[in-house]
Amino acid sequence: QVQVVESGGGLVQPGGSLELSCVVSGAINFADYPVTWYRVPPGKHRELVATITKSRQTLDADSMRGRSAISRDNAKHTVLLQMNTLEPDDTAVYYCPCDQYWGQGTQVTVSA
Repeated sequence: QVQVVESGGGLVQPGGSLELSCVVSGAINFADYPVTWYRVPPGKHRELVATITKSRQTLDADSMRGRSAISRDNAKHTVLLQMNTLEPDDTAVYYCPCDQYWGQGTQVTVSA
């Protein structure tokens, strides 16, 4: 059984920052998998936010470039997503699936 748990979301004012955490547990060789953060804005389709490969190469979506940083700690089975200068359009539920496993997501709301 593999479990993915996202956390760190919340309500933040425009211009603020959040660090999202993704912890993967269970029978999986976490270090062998790339991990991608996705988000689902209200009423919209899923969007890619950032990806980190098993060799720690990173890719950011155009919408987040320069405002986000993704990192991983294989020993802790954790991927972090630091988001800065948040905008109302960043409001969404954020997910970080690993292989075929998805968590419940964490809600990020950017509002004054």
